[in-house]
Amino acid sequence: MSHSDHTQQQSLEEQRQAQERSLRRSRPPVEVPGYALDEFLGAGAFGEVWIGIDRNTGRRVAIKFYLHRGGVDWSLLAREVKHLVSLSADRYIVQVLAVGWDADPPYYVMEYVENGSLEDLLQQQAALPPARAEQLFHEIAIGLLHSHGKGVLHCDLKPANILLDQDHRPRLADFGQSRLSSEQKPALGTLFYMAPEQADLEAVPDARWDVYALGAIYYRMVTGHPPHRDNTTTRDIESATSLPQRLERYRRLIRQSKPPTRHAHVRGVDRALAAIIDRCLAADPNNRFANVQEVLDALRRRAEARTRRPLMLLGVLGPLLLLMVMAVFGWRGYLEAKRQSTDAIRQRAYESNAFAAKFVASALEAEIERYFDVAERESRLPDLQARLNELRSYPLVDRLHAADNDPARREPLREQFVADPERDALTAHLRSRLDSYLDLLDDDPNAAKFASIFITDERGMIVAAVYDDEQVSTKSVGGNYAWRTYFHGGPVELPRDMRTPAIRPLLASHLSAVFQSTTTNLWKVAISTPVIDNETRRTIGVLVMTVNMGDFAVLRNDNVQSDRFAVLVDGREGTSHGTILQHPLFAREGDTSARYEYSKPEYRVTNEQLDQVASNWRYQYVDPLSTAPKGVAYQGTWIAALEPVQLPERNEANASPRDSELMVLVQESEQEATRPVRSLGSRLVREGILALFV
Repeated sequence: MSHSDHTQQQSLEEQRQAQERSLRRSRPPVEVPGYALDEFLGAGAFGEVWIGIDRNTGRRVAIKFYLHRGGVDWSLLAREVKHLVSLSADRYIVQVLAVGWDADPPYYVMEYVENGSLEDLLQQQAALPPARAEQLFHEIAIGLLHSHGKGVLHCDLKPANILLDQDHRPRLADFGQSRLSSEQKPALGTLFYMAPEQADLEAVPDARWDVYALGAIYYRMVTGHPPHRDNTTTRDIESATSLPQRLERYRRLIRQSKPPTRHAHVRGVDRALAAIIDRCLAADPNNRFANVQEVLDALRRRAEARTRRPLMLLGVLGPLLLLMVMAVFGWRGYLEAKRQSTDAIRQRAYESNAFAAKFVASALEAEIERYFDVAERESRLPDLQARLNELRSYPLVDRLHAADNDPARREPLREQFVADPERDALTAHLRSRLDSYLDLLDDDPNAAKFASIFITDERGMIVAAVYDDEQVSTKSVGGNYAWRTYFHGGPVELPRDMRTPAIRPLLASHLSAVFQSTTTNLWKVAISTPVIDNETRRTIGVLVMTVNMGDFAVLRNDNVQSDRFAVLVDGREGTSHGTILQHPLFAREGDTSARYEYSKPEYRVTNEQLDQVASNWRYQYVDPLSTAPKGVAYQGTWIAALEPVQLPERNEANASPRDSELMVLVQESEQEATRPVRSLGSRLVREGILALFV
């Protein structure tokens, strides 16, 4: 049985006859005195409804004709008219204007409600907004209260029996199943709107039936479906072979199912309203509202509680709101004071770090100057020049240069050259000189710490090399490295296949770009200087003294602070730009070959970072090495300042200082620098909170 059907159903014969009548609806069944009938509206189990016009007032009316057909219970029709007449003065009930009970067929005239039924509206919109549904629910309840007040129970309340007037307000209609409150005769309603105890042919009419239907209508309005109704339950009930069996299945369904809850999850349905609907839909009538008045009382109490709630909240929250406003402004003042204090500390820390960077840069300039002096002094030693000149004139050297572009022919010659005793004298000289500098470290930790010394001829081939670790087996002797910056003195390394005379040896002492040693795989910088023959004044080679990254004395400190320290950055344009040459992390690495990893692009200082730390004290510097596997100690933000390292031109008498393209960056942990402000701020916050609650 559909939720929109009337309770009493037409037989197949009655349906056939209704179809026949629908073909001849051009004329009303009978003329009604005083009314002009001009439009057929619809047909039902008992007859037809036409729209007419009151000839005197022009008011539109609906006229319901009871066409006499076999099987129609005329007492039901008489009851409907009687009850409508008794309620016709009520605003919430469809008004009866006239009755033609003695006419053939009988009829009654009622007001025309032009916006259709609530069922029509729900067919169009499925579900209504909760606020609109609540308004209709409240007005339907008032209409029921008025009806019950006249002793009339509707007993078949559903959306199809609620009409909407021109103001879209509800009017109760179709009292065909209605009963007086004093009657004992049962009345069947519509499935899924009917209370379970009503679905009994022996049931005595009860006001709680209408209470259940009222809750079911609200449930339908907000969810789109009446409670408990789905395809499965509908098929189960309709498969019954008799009316008593159908009613028994319906009662069992309602009583054994869990209470419907979908309405409580609709946004806009508050907990109190959901509880009212729950009580209306209680399967046990003893748990239901006893009458519609109790429903309205519950709605009133809910409305009063909602009205009082803002006042209660204001009484409770007013002081809290004032306190919050005071706290917000106090907090804003605190944050502003904290920001200003933090900025002041940051600015002072930046200035202090800038001064420290200048100091370290100056010390590094002096150290590099000493390296230059050492290299130039070594290059002028007669013993060195004599041994180099001997090798330059050795025929195997010319053969190696002649094979520069033929690796297959050159490699055997290189191996022969490495093992040739003719190199021993020059190698021994370099060994003694390197050992003398390494011995100085025992007495002076700040002495020059060279990783290797090697020498090339004037065409770029390394003819002898020694290393601080005597176990190192040279791989570079006999190789042509004219493309390296330490040979030609340029800012960047050249293509590896370039050779002299396209590449000329440098003219003055030079600090090379960072390079990776082909022998040790360590990253180094080289101090190189031309070897100029003391007699001929011609360049006969280049002397190169290398320093491992991190071994500059001014930055070599095992007790460096973890929250403030200096690092050395390569500022030369090219592939090594931004490479960190010296950092405390290097000293933490037991394996010095790990420094190779730190020269990769992801561990370099970016151009943006270099630009910012050069002048912006607000910039929060992030150490690139903080992402290294062992760089956890360097995470967070830092206050950093930058200073370039300057060197004089060594080949000009009146040279002015120039940037060496090395940069000193001093960084200080922002967290540690601003710790006093944070500590003071935390104490003030604690005291402020304590003051608020005391």
